Amino acid sequence: MKNHEIDYKIFGEEMQFVEIELDPHETVVAESGAFMYMRDGIEMHTIFGDGSQQSESSGVFGKLLSAGKRIITGESLFMTAFTHVGQGKSQVAFASPYPGKIIPLDLSNYQGKIVCQKDAFLCAAKGVSIGIEFQRKLGTGLFGGEGFIMQKIEGDGMAFLHAGGHIVEREVTQGQVIKIDTGCIVAYTSGIHFEIEMIKGLKNKIFGGEGFFYARISGQGKVWLQTLPISRLAARIISYAPQTGGSKEEGSLLGGALLGGIGSMLGGEE
Repeated sequence: MKNHEIDYKIFGEEMQFVEIELDPHETVVAESGAFMYMRDGIEMHTIFGDGSQQSESSGVFGKLLSAGKRIITGESLFMTAFTHVGQGKSQVAFASPYPGKIIPLDLSNYQGKIVCQKDAFLCAAKGVSIGIEFQRKLGTGLFGGEGFIMQKIEGDGMAFLHAGGHIVEREVTQGQVIKIDTGCIVAYTSGIHFEIEMIKGLKNKIFGGEGFFYARISGQGKVWLQTLPISRLAARIISYAPQTGGSKEEGSLLGGALLGGIGSMLGGEE
């Protein structure tokens, strides 16, 4: 096993955090801003890229290449490593950035590779490589919800992803097809084929409210889905934000009150 072996425990329901237990000289690597707390004996330091053994063995160029991949996926140039330098066992914890679930993945159970959406990675054992996965087909890249580039997590250790709402794991067998909203796909194994298919029917496209495309999943492996994509959550929050300007704001408040009253009457509320 090339990656550090770590133990963990996940706490919470809607706003979860994961507590990682480290033995002496073990290290966990996390996204900047994910840190919650750590106990005595653990030291924190900032690193380029993901700190994987692949980048370390190739020197400065490897580290710059690893960091450059993170820029392409829209992540920070740096990551944070937490190493246990004391005696016995010690813990460090990382929190989810918005309501949802943390997904623990032992990469050795998935042929050493998971492909996930760009903002899903939370933390991992040192040695796990976080790279990029290009969508080869033009349609998938343009309309797949995550663009041409997704994250590729490789290794044989533990990695932790985070996604919005509730998470469901689906097994895809050979010959089976699942059609999914493009924003609901969190991650999938290397045996999964991810394509984009246009929704049929002009009325469905214009009035269906589900966009023009959905993801077509086939092949053989596992796929993880989320009920609340962060883009959907952000759109709902923006829709409820007050408009600027006195007359517009007053109009929106009045309209909201009228619609709320009509909705209450239609819903049978007094």
